[in-house]
Amino acid sequence: EEVFFGYYPVVENTVSVHGEPTPIRDLAGKDSTLFHFTVDDDGDYQITVRLENDRTQLVWVRSVVEETDQARIREIWSPGYESATPAFPAAVANDLMERSNMLKLGAWVKQDKVAMLVTKIPADASADELDEAIDLTALSADAAELDLPGKDDL
Repeated sequence: EEVFFGYYPVVENTVSVHGEPTPIRDLAGKDSTLFHFTVDDDGDYQITVRLENDRTQLVWVRSVVEETDQARIREIWSPGYESATPAFPAAVANDLMERSNMLKLGAWVKQDKVAMLVTKIPADASADELDEAIDLTALSADAAELDLPGKDDL
């Protein structure tokens, strides 16, 4: 089943009712941020982000919220490299570490044979902050995927 996930700001709007301008509160608003997604077996939100040059990038917004004593954190994951073996080649591992150092948000982690870019944001981030984090994660993971294996499989 596919649904839309989003944040819907309430905005004031004026519509015509029987030819008369009528003020309303528009639940969705014209500036709503919507994400087309599916829910995977773990309950996470899987989004296919469309990029330039007909490329796409898979992104997961984790449904589980991590907590510390003072913070609630949501994670955004996107794959950028898949190794043929459980150990990454040294050049790839070094490349991913250098990429992590250059990122404003996120860092590369190893999950089995896959390098995943993980971006952590406050669980109560605004729609714009979530949208930006999804886009930055997808763009950075796609760049690694294009540079390292040179294909669009993830």
